[in-house]
Amino acid sequence: MQIADLKKTTDLKMNKSIEAFKADLAKVRTGRAHTGLLDHITVDYYGTATPINQVAKVTLLDARTIGVAPFEKKILQAVEKAIRDSDLGLNPAAMGETIRVPMPALTEDRRKELIKVVRHEAENARVAVRNVRRDANHALKEALKKHEVSENDERRTQDEVQKLTNRHIAEIDKLLQQKEAELMAV
Repeated sequence: MQIADLKKTTDLKMNKSIEAFKADLAKVRTGRAHTGLLDHITVDYYGTATPINQVAKVTLLDARTIGVAPFEKKILQAVEKAIRDSDLGLNPAAMGETIRVPMPALTEDRRKELIKVVRHEAENARVAVRNVRRDANHALKEALKKHEVSENDERRTQDEVQKLTNRHIAEIDKLLQQKEAELMAV
């Protein structure tokens, strides 16, 4: 077992946890429109569940409106239905060959609920980072038992893994603060 490989793998796994957290944050709807909001919606396209961005062009019409232009006129109703049936609570309206998706303003109660959701996602991301740390420390202890590394190397590497953990958790906290500020902005 190489210590450098362990540290690199640990860092990569922690970065993946942060990327997953960023993806979860992008799904949480603020009052502003952004095209990534519809990414997880799938449309029934000739019997196949297809992501919306593969059957339509998703653009911003203005700060509070998303425009969806299906590549084929025949699937306009299917795209509209998929957006309406999604868990986002949006009410799309077909206008000619495009669908306008206005973003409703958030109420104070809804903002607080969304902050709770975001904090829960942040805690899940912190737990994922800590689990990666635990796995790395376990691998170090196993290597020490097999006499593959010295005690000094094992201790030094544990300290470095802890520093990696602290850095990634600080990044999660920073992302959380940014999202909370974004949600509370009127």
